[in-house]
Amino acid sequence: MSRKEVPRAGLVKAALADRITNQQGATALRLSARQFQRLKGRFREGGARALLHRRRGQPSPRRLPAELRQHVATLLQTTYLGFNDCHLTEKLREVHGLSLSRASVRRLRRALGLPAKHRRRPRQHRTRRIPEAQLGALVQLDGSPCAWLEGRGPAMTLLGVIDDATGTVLALHFRPTEDLHGYTTVLRQTCTKHGLPIAVYGDRLSLLVRNDPHWTLEEELAGAQEPTHFGRMLRELGIGYLLAGSPQAKGRIERLWRTLQDRLVSELRLRGISTLEAANAFLPEFIADFNRRFAHAPADPTPAWRPPPRDLDVILSCRYARTVARDNTVRLGERWVQIPRGPHGRSYAGCRVELRECLDGRLLVFSQGQPLAQQPSPRPDSVLKPRRAPHVDRRQRLGASRTASKMGGRYLHTPETGRSATHPGAPTAASQPAPPHPWRRLGYFSRRARARQPVAG
Repeated sequence: MSRKEVPRAGLVKAALADRITNQQGATALRLSARQFQRLKGRFREGGARALLHRRRGQPSPRRLPAELRQHVATLLQTTYLGFNDCHLTEKLREVHGLSLSRASVRRLRRALGLPAKHRRRPRQHRTRRIPEAQLGALVQLDGSPCAWLEGRGPAMTLLGVIDDATGTVLALHFRPTEDLHGYTTVLRQTCTKHGLPIAVYGDRLSLLVRNDPHWTLEEELAGAQEPTHFGRMLRELGIGYLLAGSPQAKGRIERLWRTLQDRLVSELRLRGISTLEAANAFLPEFIADFNRRFAHAPADPTPAWRPPPRDLDVILSCRYARTVARDNTVRLGERWVQIPRGPHGRSYAGCRVELRECLDGRLLVFSQGQPLAQQPSPRPDSVLKPRRAPHVDRRQRLGASRTASKMGGRYLHTPETGRSATHPGAPTAASQPAPPHPWRRLGYFSRRARARQPVAG
């Protein structure tokens, strides 16, 4: 007997012995008085065994037909091998027109001896974090290296942006590695399709934030280090950057990676995609379908997006300080840009200019915020790579930098300061006076030597 059926025999015996009424027995078993009388009749005829449910041991009338179960079992072992139960249920309903529940699919999978895609872990204690109320108030940015093509193609890293208020996937992009070009690409996709967010939530990757101990004097006075190339882009766009102390802090995008490493990998395998270009071409279709299934409405319907500036492509660039050569050219690696003559035949030789390398490979030269020259991209597949960190230009221009650890705040050795890195207070050869200097003469500062000097005037 089940736990529900165990008390029936004792109450029915008490009712047959006239110790309790039918209504009291029915109330105790949560049955009607008529149903309790039926139990009394069944007990008289067959004893306690007659109180069991009569459908026990018989197949369910809602059992799936054998042909349907065999068809689903074949799909489980061939076409949809490796799909999770929820994903497979959706495919059976949308592609094959089979309306099966997730529990039925799970039973069929377990009957075949196929393991679950993900191991069910016990529930862990969580502290609720209230998400942002407006769409675009906070977006989370991250990258995930994974075998996205399962050996059919090259190794790739998926970079993405997700909205904190709605769980909407804003941008996805495949790259060979987690680099500046990929992060700038997903930022441009987000700003172009949706707008400028208020803040970005990401980790402490050196491409995104400064992790070095070098502080210039101006940085110490300002109380903050100069940002990276990506940080410069965010600062000019007016987008804040929030640092995550752990992967759990940005759990929304971490959970997104787990979902995509299951669903997106299966969708790429289902379509036979084996190249990075084909995978990127499929991402817009996947994002639309994903957001339709999992995105939800924000608490505040008013979005917080801001319109992007017209010169967005110019802002999304790496910037370098350069000195114009005598032939009015500016060089960046193997490439060089010819600066045309200025007003009245003016030459820019020796002037300090700013050279920008854009996401599409263009080179732009600016002087005091005014464009001077540009050079188109040499090839369509140009990759934006940081040639040098921004703080290196500042350290060379200022001529002195500080370190926060071993030097105790002393200036490092530079030609301008003439101080030694090993002995901060010791003079160097550049700071010592020349041999004919008056200071090297013996007794120059003595009282007798000063008395012999003629009085001026």
